[in-house]
Amino acid sequence: MKLPNQFYRPLAIGAPAPLREPPVKVERMIHFVPPHLEKFRAKVPELVKQVDVVLGNLEDAIPADAKEAARAGFIEMAKATDFGSTGLWTRMNALNSPWALEDMIEIVGAVGSKLDVVMLPKVEGPWDIAYLDQLLAQLEARHRVTKPILIHAILETAEGVKNVDAIASASPRMHGISLGPADLAASRAMKTTRVGGGHPDYKVIADAEPGQDLRASFQQDLWHYTIAKMVDACASAGIKAFYGPFGDFSDAPACEAQFRNAFLLGCAGAWSLHPSQIAIAKKVFSPDPQEVAFARRVLDAMPDGTGAVMIDGRMQDDATWKQCKVVVDLAKQVAAKDADLATLYGF
Repeated sequence: MKLPNQFYRPLAIGAPAPLREPPVKVERMIHFVPPHLEKFRAKVPELVKQVDVVLGNLEDAIPADAKEAARAGFIEMAKATDFGSTGLWTRMNALNSPWALEDMIEIVGAVGSKLDVVMLPKVEGPWDIAYLDQLLAQLEARHRVTKPILIHAILETAEGVKNVDAIASASPRMHGISLGPADLAASRAMKTTRVGGGHPDYKVIADAEPGQDLRASFQQDLWHYTIAKMVDACASAGIKAFYGPFGDFSDAPACEAQFRNAFLLGCAGAWSLHPSQIAIAKKVFSPDPQEVAFARRVLDAMPDGTGAVMIDGRMQDDATWKQCKVVVDLAKQVAAKDADLATLYGF
């Protein structure tokens, strides 16, 4: 275990000092772009105006014979675009792949000063974070990158879920963790071929009534336990939790329901793999204006956050004050980025 007085020291001579606190940014959707395809790279300048994060994907969904083209395309995309306040991320290839090392060497060397976050797939334990942490520090020092590049882990193996607490606190570079339901399902031998979302056979049924043939059934959330465990690990470490992909682009209501479950459990955002999912993520991960208005009333009625008051016939106390502050703080962050929502929130 690294001692506290060593935790925030740079891991290479000349590397930037690690951040003491993660940057405060609105990251409702992480939008994936396949950078080996020119038609998608051409859309990035316009995409930057619509999303909170643009991610150049180098891993799953990129054919093996297109890996180098994807890497080169990401570098071209990063150089050619002014991202402004929109985050620039890449999902590198897994550490056990033949492409991972060159991903980091070439990308940090070419565009390290523009890169905000590296998403690391298939993280199994803190040792994976430690390896990338050290490598990034060496590359930052070599290329005189002055801002530390952060790490975002994907939770997509049973081993990773078991070690999620240690992963979340493995490095001051940790930005957050995303759930990767498809790979995790395979790792656990779950009997589903869906990418995220529920399953009609994962359900509970109502008790049997005499003479009644039909019994009500209720579909359950396959990912509830894992999301909650991930959120606890991230909240304890002071980093963000995210839901990952929802693969059925044709089912917007189911996508919205899955995103909303994650939002209510404490996730900050989700992945958007298709343009139609951008608006869904923006809607779900932005607080509802009515909730914000009520939360502001509670904060105004309890300026110091102590005691208890009655509002609309319901008691509000210290605990609800804290809940309301979470809602209002998020609304302020969203309002700073989204003028339309700022108007609705009254900021």
